[in-house]
Parts: sequence; structure tokens; C-alpha cells
Amino acid sequence: MNILSIQSHVAYGHVGNSAAVFPLQRIGVEVWPVHTVQFSNHTGYGAWRGRAFSGEAIRAVVEGIDERGVLGECDGVISGYLGSADIGEAVVDTVGRVKGANPAARYCCDPVIGDVGRGVFVRRGVPELIRERALPIADFVTPNQFELDFLTARTTATLSEALGAVDALHALGPRVVLVTSLRLDDTPADALDLVASDGIDRYRLRTPLLPLTINGAGDLIAALFFAHHLSTGSAAEALSLAASSLFGVLSRTAELGSREMLLVEAQQEFVTPRRIFKARPI
Repeated sequence: MNILSIQSHVAYGHVGNSAAVFPLQRIGVEVWPVHTVQFSNHTGYGAWRGRAFSGEAIRAVVEGIDERGVLGECDGVISGYLGSADIGEAVVDTVGRVKGANPAARYCCDPVIGDVGRGVFVRRGVPELIRERALPIADFVTPNQFELDFLTARTTATLSEALGAVDALHALGPRVVLVTSLRLDDTPADALDLVASDGIDRYRLRTPLLPLTINGAGDLIAALFFAHHLSTGSAAEALSLAASSLFGVLSRTAELGSREMLLVEAQQEFVTPRRIFKARPI
């Protein structure tokens, strides 16, 4: 399997491509990373160095890949953090280019916009581009709860409201929806819910809530869910595998008190998670 991953990159730590590439490789996926930014570290530290790339730079890298004659072998494209609307347009162009070479290829849009408590943290124009340009061509979308509410102009406090928002996302284009984190009125205080839908069947998975706040977890589970779904064709199985691996990595990270996900330390979790969580039909 070959996945073209267009995301941010940091030299230190694990967000964006730095969170997605190695785990995908560890489960046997060939990854073609294209970086939207090159930073020293993620912005959660409050200070960083580096630069964001232009849409032209993204197109140039993709053009070079195309010149190798391999775009027809690309099974999927995943996009994450977009430094600007210009980069988003380059992503949209790339998806069209890949699907032109391989109509069976799928596009996963991880709609990085914001989070509960932080609000919107991307540049002006990016949320609009995601809603109006990326979602209509996306096969998969992987929002957190804040992004689910933002993209559908809804508030989700109950399971019924969350499922209504998921249906509204389906209506915008994506066939498969994964909500990477949900705290609803029936979610226990010591737990976290995830919901996946393929437009026909819907599933919920619940894991214990770990005592840590970490960057990059959404990037990691989006990549794993996308790859597992491409491999199995099952939203339930992809949700179970991805969530179990993520929980294993975060458990080890919490045990050792690390601020960054311990992807290398806990890499066996990607192959054989110690604890398996099952997705339950809703």
C-alpha cells in the first residue's frame, strides 16, 4: 500500500507527518511524505523556528513524484495541518491528480482547525477551504469534536446530536467519518469516546481517559484508521485497530511522563496492541 501524506513536519517531537509516517511504515505501508511546514518543534511549546511552505512548493514536490510515473500506484492521500489556504488548494489539486492516475485512490481529510479550549488556531481562510473545497472531494474525514461542531455548525452534547452531526458531514461529501474524540453526556468522566460511520453502519468505541494532554494524537489515529480501512474495508475493524494502537502508545507515554508520544519506545503497539478495544454498533 502506498499513501501520499501531506502534513506538517517537526524535527523534534511527533505531530503531522512526524506522528504519521513511522507508524504507517511500521504496519507495512509505503509512505510518500510531503511537508506543509518544517518546524523545529510543534507550536504547543509556545516558541519554534522554521517555515511554512507555499502551495507552489507542494505542487513542485508532487510534480516530481508524478515524473517518476508512480502516481497510479498511490492508494490514498491524507492531508493534515494546512499552513494556508494556498496550501489547501495545492492539496485539492494533488487529490485530483492522484485520482486521475488511479481512480480507485481515496482521500482522507484530517480537518485540522482547532480544539476544545483553544478554539480555531489555523489561519484565516483555511476552515472555509476545508469545508468548501476539501470535504466535497474527500472519501474520509477525521475531525475531533470541536471540528465536528465547527464544520456542521452544530453543538454535540448527546450521542443523538453527535450522530446528527456525523450525518451532516456525510452530506458534505465524505463516505467515511471518524470522530477522534468525543465527550458526551453519557461518556463517563474517566473515559473518552470515538465514533466511526461508513454512511450505513455506525460504531462507538470507548477507552479509559489517560492523565495526559498530548499533541499529535489526532494525526496518529487519523493515519492509522485510514490505512487500516484501506486494508480491511471495515470501519469497525479500522476503528478497533487504530484506537487500540493509539491507547497503547499513550499509555506508555503517560507511564514515562513524556511530553511527546513515545512512538519508537512503544512501536510494537502498532503491530500487536497489548489491549484491544472493540467497536460496538450504535
